[in-house]
Amino acid sequence: MLREILDVTQDEPGSKRRWFHDDDFDLFVREADGGLAAFELCYGMRSQERALVWMQGKGYFHDGEASQDFIGAGLIDGGPLESDPVIARFSLSSGGLPRNLRIALEGHLREYALQQADGAARRGRFRRAGWQTRAS
Repeated sequence: MLREILDVTQDEPGSKRRWFHDDDFDLFVREADGGLAAFELCYGMRSQERALVWMQGKGYFHDGEASQDFIGAGLIDGGPLESDPVIARFSLSSGGLPRNLRIALEGHLREYALQQADGAARRGRFRRAGWQTRAS
């Protein structure tokens, strides 16, 4: 279950960065004006890390090597979204997220998976920003 990591570096007045983590996902969000402004859902952390990124006004990007493991690539024609293994795992992990955030993220995953199932990588290799790592 995703749990919030506190004391995340903040960089922009008027917005708030948040970080949630479990064994399968790292979720980085930016909230502004009472709503979701951006998110980065990192997955495949045990093998090849990938990230689905969404930014308000800019849309979706996918980081990581192209493969059948992209969000939406495992959808069965006409089947439920939960037939995609990444979305199914996220549904199980997201129960501890604040309700409004969880609903917004589920909507974005649905939108991406149904419209962008093939996915196009922005970068072939996933890289984390400096604030997205824990201090040792």
